[in-house]
Amino acid sequence: MTITLARRTVFGLAAAAALTTAMPASAADWQPNRPVEMVIMAGQGGGADRLARLFQSIIQQEGLARMPFMPVNKGGGSGAEALRYVKDNAANPHIIMATLNSYFTTPLQTDIGVDIEEFTPIARMAVDTFALWVNVDSGIETLDQYIEAVKAADGAWRMGGTGSGQEDSLVTALLEREFGIRHTYVPMGGGGEVATQLAGGHIDATVNNPSEAMSFWQAGRVRPIALLTGERLESMPDVQTFAELGYPLEYYMQRSFVAPAGITEAQQAYYIDLLEALSQTEAWQSYATEQALLTDFLSGDALQAYFLQERDLHRDLLASIEQPS
Repeated sequence: MTITLARRTVFGLAAAAALTTAMPASAADWQPNRPVEMVIMAGQGGGADRLARLFQSIIQQEGLARMPFMPVNKGGGSGAEALRYVKDNAANPHIIMATLNSYFTTPLQTDIGVDIEEFTPIARMAVDTFALWVNVDSGIETLDQYIEAVKAADGAWRMGGTGSGQEDSLVTALLEREFGIRHTYVPMGGGGEVATQLAGGHIDATVNNPSEAMSFWQAGRVRPIALLTGERLESMPDVQTFAELGYPLEYYMQRSFVAPAGITEAQQAYYIDLLEALSQTEAWQSYATEQALLTDFLSGDALQAYFLQERDLHRDLLASIEQPS
């Protein structure tokens, strides 16, 4: 039975535009008066970390804020550390959090006393994509060869990932169900480490975001086998999708920001305006295209509705994995 990993939102791709204004429109209402912590729900080197640090750089270079934005990694417990930190800092307007899909899955799987409905939605900058990757020395070039190799390994095939309940573990479990294969899942500290370990031949495969593995692919050390997208990507035009191969498997990861509960409307508006301005910069648009990110700015109540829809979807996905094939 074919399993669709996630329903795809219709993404409107925003046109790139150079930004010349120095401050968001809401700056007259409220602005940070001390450095802003940009909490990251993951370890260093992965997609969320790379994006947060890129945004830090763009904010500084474009003069979008008077105060600096300081990335802080809190990836412990599949993002539970970050979630609790933001919850415990209610009404603090000098904290925002960069989210990924563990924003949904970790509270569903772990009793950490966090309800994401309580957080203040800021903005979704993009959705990230996934691909199945192998080391080039494996000699594997097709999906059929991959399935054959994993079956021959009889459960010993090492699939690197970022932890139980994380996005890549969901994709791994669903690939196993779809193709009747088994992996040895090897959890690591972050997506950057996973990509590095694959390039070094220390694991056999990953389902990394393209942005995490792109440099190793360009260096000829890893190879994408298939994309978990509905269509081919502009930055990877020669890589087939699972759908093209007869398996309509799709999965996407949101790249968004939230703030603690209890901040004011003016404080929320400041961050929405700032990130909307950032979304229009040439630096962000170019990076998103090169790194296979699908840009679609969403904010406020519309973003909260999206979060709750995705939480329901991930609850269903987790339940489907737990059920026998």
